[in-house]
Amino acid sequence: MNIGIIGYGGVGKALVRLIKKKKYDFNIKFIIKSDGGIVCKSGINIDSILINEDNLQRHEFWSKGLSLENVIDNDIDYLIELTPTNKDTGEPALSFIKLALKNGISVVTGNKGPVLIDYKGLKRLAEENNAKLGIGCTVGAALPTIEGGAVGCAGADILCIEGILNGTSNFILSEMSEKAVSYEEALHKAQSIGIAETNPYMDVEGYDTAIKMIILTNYFFDSQITLKDVDIVGISNISKEVINRVKDSGGKIKLLGKTYRENNEIKIKVSPEILNVEHSLYSVDRKNKGILFNTDVLGNITIIGGASGVENAAASIVRDITNLK
Repeated sequence: MNIGIIGYGGVGKALVRLIKKKKYDFNIKFIIKSDGGIVCKSGINIDSILINEDNLQRHEFWSKGLSLENVIDNDIDYLIELTPTNKDTGEPALSFIKLALKNGISVVTGNKGPVLIDYKGLKRLAEENNAKLGIGCTVGAALPTIEGGAVGCAGADILCIEGILNGTSNFILSEMSEKAVSYEEALHKAQSIGIAETNPYMDVEGYDTAIKMIILTNYFFDSQITLKDVDIVGISNISKEVINRVKDSGGKIKLLGKTYRENNEIKIKVSPEILNVEHSLYSVDRKNKGILFNTDVLGNITIIGGASGVENAAASIVRDITNLK
């Protein structure tokens, strides 16, 4: 299978390493970064990529200023789109994905921005050009949220979705509960071990969870919800005293995303919630994630796992490709 990669950060590098390790039958024809890229019509030797992993400019095929437009006709089956997320416009990833789909090239993306902004348009464009669109990596990465709901709930109506979908926030809350430390101390620990970004705003204020819930909701309910429609409360104001009181009562505080119906409208909210031991997501701790589908005829379907990390995200890209084949 011939693939091209656009975006070569942590997940892109992990994907190339995974292809080498697992000996997947993927022939990489190009890798595009913001300042250029490497391309070879017959395919690039994977060892030569790995040798230059941290400085792709040293590669013999490096071309400064190389863009997707220059290489889109290189006979690839899949474009792997891994550029940084832009939640406001989806760009430039949205244009990259559209360009590939218009050329009949299937796309797998780990980028939430384009799917948040225009999932219906991208889906329609893929169908019109006999291409496929894989978005499973955008919601929970290794946790099979879209796949789990689509397959596990087949034949049933999904009534409600609840999710713990942000590993950073979940780690912080677990650390506060388990170690009796403050939010600031738990955040510092998360940053020191690479779980939290230097600027963790999107994670701890609930926006990452909200975006993932929107993608799930628009996928399963055929809705067109946007960020402005979602009630969002983060975790940064939770004190260790509150955490300890909840713990003493047998509960846990989790940053929970919830999709539900109210007066025949689809609603989403994201907020810290107290879960008791009977709740299906009670045991989702630290970097792990979880999702609960409440259905009309299949009852509750719960999936737990999918710890955060670039390796897990890379593996979910491969899973998306495999499921689309």
